[in-house]
Amino acid sequence: MSNQPIQTRDNYERCLQEGELCHLETLKKLAEPTIAKLSLEDHPNLLIFPQDLDVYGDKIGDAHIFELKDNKVVTGNIMGFIGCGNTKVSISSRFAHGNNDYFLHYILRKVFAVNLFDLQFNSDEESIFDFLIYLFPAFLKRAMQQGIYKEYQERKYNDANVKGRIDISRHIRQNIPFAGNIAYTTREYAQDNHLTQLIRHTIEYIAQHKFAGNILCNDEDTTEAVSAICSATPTYQRNERQRVMNQNLRPVSHPYYGEYRPLQQLCLQILRQEEMKYGRDDDEIYGILFDGAWLWESYINTILSELGFTHADNNLRENGFALFKGGGGTRYPDFYKDDFVIDAKYKRLSGKTVLGVDRDDIHQVIAYMYRLRAHHGGFAVPWRSVDEWPKNRELLGYGGWMNLYGVVVDELTKDFNEYVTVMEKNESDLLKQIEYDYEK
Repeated sequence: MSNQPIQTRDNYERCLQEGELCHLETLKKLAEPTIAKLSLEDHPNLLIFPQDLDVYGDKIGDAHIFELKDNKVVTGNIMGFIGCGNTKVSISSRFAHGNNDYFLHYILRKVFAVNLFDLQFNSDEESIFDFLIYLFPAFLKRAMQQGIYKEYQERKYNDANVKGRIDISRHIRQNIPFAGNIAYTTREYAQDNHLTQLIRHTIEYIAQHKFAGNILCNDEDTTEAVSAICSATPTYQRNERQRVMNQNLRPVSHPYYGEYRPLQQLCLQILRQEEMKYGRDDDEIYGILFDGAWLWESYINTILSELGFTHADNNLRENGFALFKGGGGTRYPDFYKDDFVIDAKYKRLSGKTVLGVDRDDIHQVIAYMYRLRAHHGGFAVPWRSVDEWPKNRELLGYGGWMNLYGVVVDELTKDFNEYVTVMEKNESDLLKQIEYDYEK
């Protein structure tokens, strides 16, 4: 049985080759459950973004990673890597050139605020798992906004400052003949605990990584967060790593420290990388997956925020507006401001509809425009350099314009650094186009 991953891309239909048909039964196991079901099952080595599947606006929890139709792998918006035993599926973006998926890694870099250029940007298994490391600073800083995690810990002492329960048996073993010390045990609300130790072990692991060590000092906030964790874990010992990982198998459930749960899962994923690559159980599902629609919307937010657009968060139920007097019918357009509504769409455009966008999507944006009395609406989409740009269309009735705003993302460049430069120019062109339309 081949150990090479089945390579495909998002929104694509790929026939299985003769040598890949032996993976058919395992592929069915990966294709049948919904993403929500996979996330709820006990798959500690499977990481899915976004993690709040049940409340995400596009209902990705109801989708499947891919479908099997007549020995064909049919993908949707999910990208990344998933496997079970020796069966592996690598899903790059449809804008990748060969093994270099600069587009996927660029928007991940933007969404998670990763400012690095020295990772090998291809779509093989090792590269995708290594990218977990580059997500660590964003997760750490988000968790540290809630303060350093604390929980009650049992501490054992042997000194003259008794302030807890005297441990008789230990006192007899250690303090005879009596020299003034007393063995006792206390419960302390401490920063040095199993979770902060896990984070510390992850920091030490990353510090030794051949490419990624500098992400721990990439910005002031990350440096301060790393320093705070190191100061909070004076009992750190390298040879305790496996024991600490075992102590963290149960997810954090403290309601105040909610951001530590995804950080805990990410740390376990990072520290398990070698185990995941070489020592998996046959029935274990593992991988890292990203929903393209969520990534694209999050990426567009990093651009439109410069123009003061409001990003309505359907997840947190924030920044929406009611359709009716007295409230009711709350809606959450992706982006809006003053006289403008923009919907982010990670979809293939079709020549059969106006602007190449689904009619239901057009109806939705028109409804938002009507409610806000906006004269400009449109869609932010990933664009191919060879495609013909549709013209803006004027609406009848109350008037207004429907526009298509594309970011050219399939630029062929010699390396990732050049791709970043080109993308920054394309983003600048997008902002100029929106500003031009807004002033009309």
